[in-house]
Amino acid sequence: MAPKADIRFRDGRYIAEAVAQAKAADVAIVFATQWSTEGLDQPDLSLPNGQDALIAAVADANPNTIVVLETGGPVLMPWLEKTAAVIEAWYPGAKGGEAIAAALFGKINPSGRLPITFPASVDTLPRKAIDGFADLEPDFAGDPPTPDAKLTTNYNIEGSDLGYRWNAREGHKALFPFGYGLSYTSFDSKNLVTDGKTATFSVSNTGKVAGATVAQLYLVSRAGNPKLRLVGFQRVELEAGASTSISLSIDPRLLADWRNGKWVLPDAEYVFAIGDNAERLGAKVSVRLEGQRWVAR
Repeated sequence: MAPKADIRFRDGRYIAEAVAQAKAADVAIVFATQWSTEGLDQPDLSLPNGQDALIAAVADANPNTIVVLETGGPVLMPWLEKTAAVIEAWYPGAKGGEAIAAALFGKINPSGRLPITFPASVDTLPRKAIDGFADLEPDFAGDPPTPDAKLTTNYNIEGSDLGYRWNAREGHKALFPFGYGLSYTSFDSKNLVTDGKTATFSVSNTGKVAGATVAQLYLVSRAGNPKLRLVGFQRVELEAGASTSISLSIDPRLLADWRNGKWVLPDAEYVFAIGDNAERLGAKVSVRLEGQRWVAR
């Protein structure tokens, strides 16, 4: 894949050793891991074992530092502005090394989009600490320490407004928003037309290489009140300079509320927008929908 590359490895146990190699390199790549499993919560959103300090030191030594994150969820990135790039690889499996290398060396064009929100700070979350974390011992099976032990959690704080929906409700900005992703090319989505039941719009590859994107359609407001909800999406592969038309069906449940055993769709004005992610939205289109009530089937 890179036959002329001179690759040198250090395991990162000693920051000074990693820094010395970073200073001598054209590019530094730091792999950072945060292992997760059932029955165990993360105490915070930092990287364990001093990896944040390692990344910061390497990035100070070499501005061409790329960070590859192998995590099961979002992490804070206090070193982000010092680095050249970040890849969220999740837990990529046995062939993960080949896939990561292919993305780094440009053999493939990345097209992933975040399925979750990376918060800018724990202060923007519905709760800053995990309920019971300081009081209960970890248990892989999730069993209580004693039969009469109770853990009280107030899920009414956020209700169903998780991630990007919570941020939109509270006016927070994410470190990386839901639906975010980068590519070696660029895309443009426009000409949204919708009646609230279906939507059509065009997507164009405005860059110089072939690639894929995920076209995203959001409900932006209802009855004049901000209410951000993803209501449709579709992955699109396009050659450089090519365009295509996208048609999406909108599930009415995504526009409605669940009340007393029924779906309730208010008689109101609904505003939609297409976007690159939950925080980068295009022109808004409004439509009036008649109120409905129906029982779940």
